Amino acid sequence: MDEIRKAAVFLLSLEKSLAAEILSQLPKKQVELVTMEIAKVTDVSKEQLTAVIAEFGNEAGNQTLMGGGGLEAANELLRQSLGEEGAGEILENVKQSMSSVPFGFLQKSGADNLLTFIVEEHPQTIALIISHLPAQLGAEVLSGLPTNKQLEVVRRIANMEQTSPEVVRDVEASLEKRMTSTFNQQMEKAGGVPMIAQILNVTDRMTNKGILESLEQDDPDLVDEIRRLMFVFDDLLKLDDKSIQSLLKEVGNNQWATALKGASEEIKQKVLGNLSQRAAELLKEEIEFLGPVRVSDVETMQQQIVDTVRRLEDSGEIAIASGNESEQFIN
Repeated sequence: MDEIRKAAVFLLSLEKSLAAEILSQLPKKQVELVTMEIAKVTDVSKEQLTAVIAEFGNEAGNQTLMGGGGLEAANELLRQSLGEEGAGEILENVKQSMSSVPFGFLQKSGADNLLTFIVEEHPQTIALIISHLPAQLGAEVLSGLPTNKQLEVVRRIANMEQTSPEVVRDVEASLEKRMTSTFNQQMEKAGGVPMIAQILNVTDRMTNKGILESLEQDDPDLVDEIRRLMFVFDDLLKLDDKSIQSLLKEVGNNQWATALKGASEEIKQKVLGNLSQRAAELLKEEIEFLGPVRVSDVETMQQQIVDTVRRLEDSGEIAIASGNESEQFIN
């Protein structure tokens, strides 16, 4: 596996926001090469992923300016201060304490990832898991649960007494097994154009524009596919009112009627709210007048509107907020 391939695999193993941040720090030519490689990746085996992460860890360790930590470093310090026998006893206690922290493997999991695995569990099981998480992570997981389940979980945490170690170990082992299995399956399917689109969606506008312009010189079809995946119809919610008004001038009522037939209520309100009262009423009537519409027709019309958004963005008439941009205001 060459270095570019390794870099692509490593980026695919990271959270998208972190991968995007790393990508934005690379030289332009390297960004092009890595981006092209990610787009080509169709599967990554567990063995390949493990080898790449291990190599990265070794390289990072070789470049550090300070001594490494870990049990070996602790053992060396203890032997120098307490002697072989005293060090051995203390280190054994430390090992047991480290390995016996319930749900310790979840400490580095994001709340969104964890929610995926526990949201359908019984409230008592969720309560047990949350009670063993750091407060901040536990709060994020709790806030992500459905409202009715939040109350059930809170009650159970409040009334929770000492839990049998066997029960804790069983729940822990089951959750770890499911998470590991799913992670391996996801990594085997990692990569491809959809992943590139997701990564570029959370880079700043200048970075992703530069990457796409460079790629377009070699593979315009790939860039077109990436752009289509970077912005979907539901992302109309990202546009400000001025941009929606510019879009309304380019898209006819009959197009909007078909596209909005399968849209969420939020998107309908976003569009209708930027029309005059009379124009909004006419559009509502046209939507109702259509009656049943084939899903394929709705999707085709929505894609046409997305293409219009991209055209207006390229001409500078509208701006799309990227995933990590935040509005700044001057008082």
